[in-house]
Amino acid sequence: MRNEQRNEQRLQIIPLGGLGEIGKNMTVIRCGDEMIVIDAGLMFPENDMLGVDLVIPDYTYLVENQKYLRAIILTHGHEDHIGALPYVLKNISVPVYGTKLTLGILEGRLRETGVDSGNLHAVNQGEIIMLGCFSVGFIRVNHSIPDSVGLSIKTPLGMIVHTGDFKFDNTPIDGKMSDFRRLSDLGNKGVLVMMADSTNAERDGYTPSERTVGVAFNREFQNAPGRIIVATFSSNVHRIQQVIDTAVKYRRRVAILGRSMVNVVNISLELGYIHAPEGTIIDVEDIMNYPANKIVIITTGSQGEPMSALTRMALSDHRQVDIMQGDTVIISATPIPGNEKLVAKTVDNLMRLGANVIYSRNAGIHVSGHASREELKLMHNLIKPKFFIPVHGELHHLYAHAKLAEELGMAKERIFVGENGYIFEFTRDRGKIVGRINWGVIMVDGLGVGDVGNIVLRDRRQLSQDGILIVVVTINRENGRIVAGPDIVSRGFVYVRESEELMDGAKNKVLQALRHCTDEKIFDWTTLKMNIKDALAQYLFEQTRRRPMILPIITEI
Repeated sequence: MRNEQRNEQRLQIIPLGGLGEIGKNMTVIRCGDEMIVIDAGLMFPENDMLGVDLVIPDYTYLVENQKYLRAIILTHGHEDHIGALPYVLKNISVPVYGTKLTLGILEGRLRETGVDSGNLHAVNQGEIIMLGCFSVGFIRVNHSIPDSVGLSIKTPLGMIVHTGDFKFDNTPIDGKMSDFRRLSDLGNKGVLVMMADSTNAERDGYTPSERTVGVAFNREFQNAPGRIIVATFSSNVHRIQQVIDTAVKYRRRVAILGRSMVNVVNISLELGYIHAPEGTIIDVEDIMNYPANKIVIITTGSQGEPMSALTRMALSDHRQVDIMQGDTVIISATPIPGNEKLVAKTVDNLMRLGANVIYSRNAGIHVSGHASREELKLMHNLIKPKFFIPVHGELHHLYAHAKLAEELGMAKERIFVGENGYIFEFTRDRGKIVGRINWGVIMVDGLGVGDVGNIVLRDRRQLSQDGILIVVVTINRENGRIVAGPDIVSRGFVYVRESEELMDGAKNKVLQALRHCTDEKIFDWTTLKMNIKDALAQYLFEQTRRRPMILPIITEI
């Protein structure tokens, strides 16, 4: 009983993703025996994650504690905040709350993966819902996608404010500004903990309004002699709206390309978040029916993703659209860290085909959806939290945000910079990091979820670097004598026809290893394979300074 009482007097915040990285945002809020989760996002794989499609947080903690889980709360519809839900909801049955557009995009993702969407519950900006001991309010904020919210989470120990991804845009595309009054009211009533977006904590000044991109679009559309192809994130609905508005101004038809782009545009049109005069949007198959200077194509591929529509166009590998001399390609995004080389390669390929490519941030064709330092200062001054946890960013972003909070007068001991898995624990008067749960990542490769781990990635790296050598030997079961082989097959190591001497030497090393085992009367297949691998690895390294993967295959008769 005493333990239960002690737990009820402790509030825990446990990030499962989103700290020390860009993406896969996911945070547990726990009070006693009740908990909620904020967001469940994915991240694109890092360069050394060969063959991996997506990375999501390890949600084992949720599975183990699902009897305490009241709900998953979503701040907005970007993939780094909702992309893990198709996998989480396959294993956990829990209500999911989000605004209308957020759930519309999520429902499309769930449908693609065959996951039931019956647990989705739409809420409005400004609404407050009760979830066990938690009272959760949805606060309107500006971001690069409509229907974004911050969260006020009232607990028995005090108020938590989670800003979500935000910026303060005084001229938003939809006319809906951040709810300054609600933020100010929360700060005046007292906030125990604030968790705030840190993505642009190193950027001085203010983030420009999304509306400034429309001015840049107008300039580029006015000067473009032929087709215009605009690549952006499929979920950047405000950006897509501005492309459509500018196309209408210059009497151009708009075609949508890329599966995710088509899905989001259709959902946004259906729900009223995108508006287009009748006849403006046409099928991509119909673009040849119009002059080139009357066409705009909105496409995916702003990050140089290998299978995206823009990348395939740049490689002349798209079945519906070929890049033509005189095309203007606008890449309306900045590369996610790690994607710079992919984007640069796509730009080069587009230019090689004769396109005029506009991609520089200085061209004004992209603005961030995240608050810069002056906006972060305003958020801190509005909320006035007792404790602060910077979230959503790489470690240097988190430390920059922590330093900003100090500059605003917050005591250093009330600021907590942590990493995924940390347990931040608070009472009404104190806060501290009390430990760390087991955490990690789940890698998605094709239809496989979690079946690729560090060992598989290590093998893939080795295969990609030095190739593989397969050794096939047939041995008599009774006396251990060699009946056939050894035959050696090389892939990605050397070209066999030009390396006969090396291959002959390798066969001799295999024979020596097998004869040694026969002389010592060692007929255990595991030992035989190890002897072959050791002898061959040493020989090949001496001869080539390479370490291919060696795979012995022993058959017996």
